[in-house]
Amino acid sequence: MKPVPIDQQQALVSRLMHACGGSYSPETRRKYYISGPQWAAAYQGQALFHAPTRPAIGFEDVIRKYGEIGIGYWSTHDTDVIPTEALGRDQQGEIVARLQKALSENGVKCSMVTTETFYHAVWAASPAAEAPAVREYAKFRVQNTVEVGHELGAGFAVYWPGSLGYYVQGAIDEMDTLRWYAEALNAACDRDIEVAAKKGRPTLKHCLEAKPFEPQAEILLPTSDAMLAFIASGLLTHPEMVGLNPEYLHELMWGGAPRAALARALLAGKLFHFDINDGYRLKHDVDIGVGLVNPLDWLNVLVLLRSHGYNGPFNLDYKPPRTTSQFGVFEVSFPSAVDRFITLWEMAGEAIADPIIKEATDALKAGGSDGNSGNDPRDADAIAKANRELLTLHELIAHRLVQILLGLDRGRVFSIQKG
Repeated sequence: MKPVPIDQQQALVSRLMHACGGSYSPETRRKYYISGPQWAAAYQGQALFHAPTRPAIGFEDVIRKYGEIGIGYWSTHDTDVIPTEALGRDQQGEIVARLQKALSENGVKCSMVTTETFYHAVWAASPAAEAPAVREYAKFRVQNTVEVGHELGAGFAVYWPGSLGYYVQGAIDEMDTLRWYAEALNAACDRDIEVAAKKGRPTLKHCLEAKPFEPQAEILLPTSDAMLAFIASGLLTHPEMVGLNPEYLHELMWGGAPRAALARALLAGKLFHFDINDGYRLKHDVDIGVGLVNPLDWLNVLVLLRSHGYNGPFNLDYKPPRTTSQFGVFEVSFPSAVDRFITLWEMAGEAIADPIIKEATDALKAGGSDGNSGNDPRDADAIAKANRELLTLHELIAHRLVQILLGLDRGRVFSIQKG
């Protein structure tokens, strides 16, 4: 094949993307509660060992592109759009006005705001550092983000305490650090109640996001389960306002099962928000597009969420690969991620309604009988014998889910060539 001229490469990408099929219209995409983060679209491909591969892009262009694709919601860190030195000052109001204009003109809503408490040098020892001035600044930052969220019409505020931890043992008192972190969250909730009352709006849902690794060597709240314990610890003055924003990959990274973590959050009534992406167990935070690594696991996750009435946002928290051009970010990365999610979501509905899965599940829940009405509930051998054949249905259900994922339930087969 001859080298492809530079001026023909975008056309080639677009033609092959169109040839892939399986896409949805922007109108269809907008029917789903999918949000696109500013940071994901603006990610330039940089990392610890990587230089940027894409040019910078501002929020007006990101919001416009999301509107064209059919992503109906947008989310942001405070300093993704407002320089640190402008926070709480007149320039912030000017930028917020530009954001409101961009959102309105493109038919996009702000769903979530979050505070950057990990990048700036002030967070070197975390937002709950020993120095009182750092902790007061942390309170200002989260309270300011709450105010920006209300100005933009957001419903959620997310907190990722990734720098809440230590590099060397004995450097901090964990009990003090957790108490100080709770003080910042309490300040955010108190300000939220005040601003919401003035504006006649509901308060925000405050969501904690766990991550087991990075950037500290040891993290104090590394998993969603740790977050649940923290919320119930008695340190929060408004625990009813605080829930979880689990991230799929963050739960997978430490070797856990995202579906099980989500189930525990659902049981606690604390699954407020969900960051969606993909990746690998026991690896770093690669943030691959949803369904590109673990599509079967994703199908099972969405079966769980659909079965138990989750109706919160699905936030596309992933990094388009550094091999993808800026053109490709909006031509391939985000449209394909949204479309894979929609397909998996609808497949989950199909799995829930599937008569084979339903009959197998109902049979397992009913349990077996040896035909005697007077079965002894203390007879372990008899109970095991009565249920032994039914337990095979576990594997059958898994087989059926794979059939649905691959379209085998609709008759898709491959002809076997005789050698």
